[in-house]
Amino acid sequence: MNYRAIMGALERHFEPATLFKWGFNLSPMFRRTTARITDVTPDLHRVHVELPISWKNRNYVGSIFGGSLFSAVDPIPMVQLLRILGDDYVVWDKEATIRFRRPAYNDVVANFIYSEAELSEIRAQVAEQGEILWEKVTDLTDRDGHTVYSRVTKTLYVATQDHYRAKQAMRRERAQP
Repeated sequence: MNYRAIMGALERHFEPATLFKWGFNLSPMFRRTTARITDVTPDLHRVHVELPISWKNRNYVGSIFGGSLFSAVDPIPMVQLLRILGDDYVVWDKEATIRFRRPAYNDVVANFIYSEAELSEIRAQVAEQGEILWEKVTDLTDRDGHTVYSRVTKTLYVATQDHYRAKQAMRRERAQP
């Protein structure tokens, strides 16, 4: 299933924030995480995810399984940035790490925020270099944001479409005998 094609067809009828929220919440890959996107700003700069503890994600000792914590936040930064930057850019996940701080015995939340300053910096660096690696850090916390249960760091590859296509063409040329 090509989610990008489906989203493109639905964009004629729904706002981007609505599509982002319901596209994730209804997709099988995200539904299995047991997390839900509960809020998305119209400009997609802020996404709020909630992961309630349940029998589906509880581990042997009764806290939220580490894989559930990671998978609840894994796809958001890449797709969010891709949707914000638009079709002139390529965005890929390059690397991810999770640091577990303490067991989560209750519901957790995560907020994904791209500020205007951050987006300007990304655009400027990509315009100058053609491609960059960008780190995005997200904390999974209690509802009040006081207790951090884990921290996920995603390294994103960001490039212009033109730069990415040229790089791919050079790779193909070098691969030919």
